[in-house]
Amino acid sequence: MDAVVFDIQDVGARFYTYISTMHYVMEACAANGKEFIVLDRPNPNDYVDGPVRRKGFESFVGMHPIPVLHGLTVGELARMINGEKWLNTADTCHLQVVTMEHWRHGDACHLPVKPSPNLPNPQAVRLYPSLCLFEGTIVSVGRGTDFPFQVLGCPDAKYGTFQFTPVSLPGFDANPLQKDKRCYGIDLREMPFEGGFSLRFLLDFYRKAGKDRRAFFSRPEWFDLLAGSGELRRQITGGMTEKEIRASWQPELKAYRQMRKKYLLYEER
Repeated sequence: MDAVVFDIQDVGARFYTYISTMHYVMEACAANGKEFIVLDRPNPNDYVDGPVRRKGFESFVGMHPIPVLHGLTVGELARMINGEKWLNTADTCHLQVVTMEHWRHGDACHLPVKPSPNLPNPQAVRLYPSLCLFEGTIVSVGRGTDFPFQVLGCPDAKYGTFQFTPVSLPGFDANPLQKDKRCYGIDLREMPFEGGFSLRFLLDFYRKAGKDRRAFFSRPEWFDLLAGSGELRRQITGGMTEKEIRASWQPELKAYRQMRKKYLLYEER
């Protein structure tokens, strides 16, 4: 074997684990002297936004110190991984990126094939970065339904009027959160949402939890790994507004944007 070819459609979120797999394959190629070839694809969530992962919160859902939305193609991210020496190897990876033609950052992106079973359509892809953090809470994101990452709900009518029941679906999720329980919440399938990273859903459901707020973060350690640190959870429980929380991200986002410029392969609109 002379080379490994990476031809996978990512969705641009730090915790979407295709890029973690790419990292490990790059390490294997670097350790064994093999070329790593990326057939680049558009990023359907082409924004720079969200908290940057901090040291001590490395995991398979956060291998790199980048924001939730990193604003890179997989080819550009591979260049960053190499250039910032994030590989746990003595040498960098022999990397080749086969670039796209006629694409710029900011161009609309319509995926012809769903990137994974639980992201079945463009709305789910757009909402995924904002809804994935709910997986550290008591709130279902619709796993075990025909509309994952397009609804939110919990077995309590105070969360909304829309109703759904997660079930075991062969080939998808055998044991989804709130399995076989009627959930109440909101339906986002037809909601206009251009994309980006929004905290409004998370803050709204935390507010609705009321006296149950203490139990809202049912998996706090997992939430913190998804968020990239423990700060976001503390900010939410401390009553900070979205504006205040966003302001706290800006110094790290500013530094990240400067680093990002070095690895761009495509013009920005």
